[in-house]
Amino acid sequence: MELAMIGLGKMGGNMVARLLKGGHRVVAFDVSTDAVKRTAQIGAEGAHSVEDAVKLLAAPRAFWVMVPSGEVTEKTIKTLSRLVAPGDIIIDGGNSYYKDSMRRAAELKEKSINFVDVGTSGGVWGLQEGYSLMIGGEKNVVESLTPIFQTLAPEADKGWGRVGPAGAGHFTKMVHNGIEYGLMQSYAEGFEIMHAKKEFDLDLAQISEIWRFGSVVRSWLLDLTAGVLKQDATLDDLEAFVPDSGEGRWTVAEAIDLDVAAPIITLSLQRRIRSRQTAPFGDKLLSAMRNAFGGHAVKKTR
Repeated sequence: MELAMIGLGKMGGNMVARLLKGGHRVVAFDVSTDAVKRTAQIGAEGAHSVEDAVKLLAAPRAFWVMVPSGEVTEKTIKTLSRLVAPGDIIIDGGNSYYKDSMRRAAELKEKSINFVDVGTSGGVWGLQEGYSLMIGGEKNVVESLTPIFQTLAPEADKGWGRVGPAGAGHFTKMVHNGIEYGLMQSYAEGFEIMHAKKEFDLDLAQISEIWRFGSVVRSWLLDLTAGVLKQDATLDDLEAFVPDSGEGRWTVAEAIDLDVAAPIITLSLQRRIRSRQTAPFGDKLLSAMRNAFGGHAVKKTR
């Protein structure tokens, strides 16, 4: 199966590198000519446009789209749908909303074009450690891509699999990211409690290292946390500003639609949103109410 990677951001570029190491031929395209040049230097065939990428491949062909979710993904897949041939495969490896993936699969099926959605986890470590791949699509189509998935995964038989029909891959990745929110928030709160206990003068980097081995809370996230604290135990150079990329919101919305209680994921999302507010109006109003009913002191900005 010949493959083109459309989108050479950090993850897309690393995926190309891993595929090349695995002996695959890869055609690479990105709107950034520098990104295309970098992948060409490590052995990929650079394309000047999406049209060029299509022409450079012989059937059977697969086009792995690794661009930002939303409008960019929509435009890229629509462009490909006008250029590829019946029987070709379009793979969306980004963080698309699963209902969009279900719709795209249905639209492409009318043109006899195959669609596969791959929830991809691994971040910047994927090149070294491999990627966790949650795959949605028709069984025979997914099976035809097996050599590609085996190369990208941590091991040929571990860390990847077809989880269901089109949309299931991105749905599973959405929930994966919601769980990630909760885990990260739990670690952050625990370390903040220890940071506040000044009388013990706790070494947070040391504690994180102790917990990494034998502890029931050990994890890859804890490994990363230990690395961060070893470099900078105070984090004085960072602002307490935590973005979210959308999957946590979708997970919470889905939980509500399914009547499933998900308080930890929900609160971790709300905490991220709160981190972006320098002077939350709600907290100001709470202070004003306490003053109004009990005469409690308030702090004025001026």
